[in-house]
Amino acid sequence: MEVIDYNGTGRWSREALLERYAEYARRFGVSSPRDLNPVEHEERGRRWVYPVMERVIAGIESDDPACVEIGVEFIEENASFTFGMRLKYNTARALRRATLNDGQRERVRRRVVEMLRVGNLPREYRQYAKLAKKLGLGAWLSEMESGLDLSNPWVRHYRDYLKGAHVGESRA
Repeated sequence: MEVIDYNGTGRWSREALLERYAEYARRFGVSSPRDLNPVEHEERGRRWVYPVMERVIAGIESDDPACVEIGVEFIEENASFTFGMRLKYNTARALRRATLNDGQRERVRRRVVEMLRVGNLPREYRQYAKLAKKLGLGAWLSEMESGLDLSNPWVRHYRDYLKGAHVGESRA
């Protein structure tokens, strides 16, 4: 049977994600860990294994702290994935409604500012910027200003958008 696995490799493989989730569930005291086994479909001698991240995103939406940690790690990741744009977009969107601890909020802020500084602005960056705006940039606001390529109109756009976040900054 041919297996088409849409999960990543190494640290983002199905097995690694399931192991990491179990470890984080113990660390964060998740009383009833989720079933993160991916959706699979079998037809005509082929089996498709869909991304575990889809289940992780559902966990983030349920405010599962172990899934939230994996979600923050996922948006920090530079690697490309099958369905990566959609998965990263949905991860950042779900994180906006989740409870993040101080360390996670700081990691998100750092990631968003670093991506802006190097001009790495994929489509999912829109959701990253919304997430950072909700969290507020705090001390990262002055850090963000240094080293930006303001000749890039998208860098200017997101700089202005994130600077506007400082005015109504929330402590989510």
